[in-house]
Amino acid sequence: MTGPLDGIRVIEFTSVVLGPFACQILGDLGADVIKVEPPGGDTNRNLGPVKNTEGLAALFLTCNRNKKSIVLDLKSDEGREAALKLIATADVVVHNFRPKAMEKLGLDYQAVKKVNPDIIYCATYGFSKKGPYGDKGALDDSIQAASGVAMLMKMVEGEPRYLPTIIGDKTTGLNVANAVTSALFHRERKGKGQEIEVPMFETMVSYVMVEHLWGQVFEPPLAPAGYTRLMSKHRRPYKTKDGYIAVLPYWDNHWATFCKLIDREDMISDERFINMKSRLENIDITYSETGKALAKRTTDEWLEALSDTNVPHMHVSELDDLMQNQHLIESEFWEMHQHPTEGTIRMPKLPIYFSESPASIRLMPPKLGAHNDELLSEIGYSEDEINALKEKGITS
Repeated sequence: MTGPLDGIRVIEFTSVVLGPFACQILGDLGADVIKVEPPGGDTNRNLGPVKNTEGLAALFLTCNRNKKSIVLDLKSDEGREAALKLIATADVVVHNFRPKAMEKLGLDYQAVKKVNPDIIYCATYGFSKKGPYGDKGALDDSIQAASGVAMLMKMVEGEPRYLPTIIGDKTTGLNVANAVTSALFHRERKGKGQEIEVPMFETMVSYVMVEHLWGQVFEPPLAPAGYTRLMSKHRRPYKTKDGYIAVLPYWDNHWATFCKLIDREDMISDERFINMKSRLENIDITYSETGKALAKRTTDEWLEALSDTNVPHMHVSELDDLMQNQHLIESEFWEMHQHPTEGTIRMPKLPIYFSESPASIRLMPPKLGAHNDELLSEIGYSEDEINALKEKGITS
């Protein structure tokens, strides 16, 4: 079986995480992804632990499977010409250069459309080119700051903090994959390619404000922005006698079950906790009373006591615990693959199930320029012409 995007070719001009993560998803879904890299390669090739091969560091390996790599110096006429020849064979282009940079390279949508009128051209970068921030550079931290994510942490911790995960890159990457597949569906129905823009800033403001727009939904506003329950300083895993546990008696039936379990049936009819609205209005005391009860037993005791109830609960995992998590093992989430130079490497599979066209991991993350000769030959370059490009440093 092949994935739902089998037969689709994607030309990727991206680096770091946002673009590579998005294009890896497209590759997992079956697309033929060609990663075009500058002579020095994607900057993430050297970030994280390295086992055997320079340029195949951990962070690169997690974002670049199911791809072929070709080196092209896009600043040269010959490199740009080769890139356009590749694009002529493709269905999709994805880049994360700033808008003016692609215009300068002669690889903006208008230029690309001349060689491939049906192309789906997806640009993803910090800020929409329609606004005054349009040509600003951006990385995940600056987007967390601009979009309100960092200040959410101030409301809870007392000072702005970045989340210890690159949420802007990965969330925007998911939107890129969604946008590209939607545009492919549109082209299938209407016969037309199109230009797509997926900016990080707007993506993350949209993401944050799903719940935090709150009273600002209305005009004039009925309350400040910020979902009250999430703003409580007490919203965190609860301490038990020997560790931590996540418990959320959220709905009214959850709350009643939990109160009976802790021998506090008086709290079921207490006006402060009598329904979800009341518990939200008194969220700090709700969390406090829950925490006091959970501190009286061990984590395992609570897991056993809660196991047959409807109350949402879970143990708290360390990152290293996830490799041995029995659920992930039995759901076959982790896959072990043999890399030609790095030996056995662990990869999370795409967490989407298709009954008829499953996603798969087919190609290991490539060495820089591993497919230069193959791809250049495919688009019409002779052996002598390829060697000439190598001598000039346009490819490797």
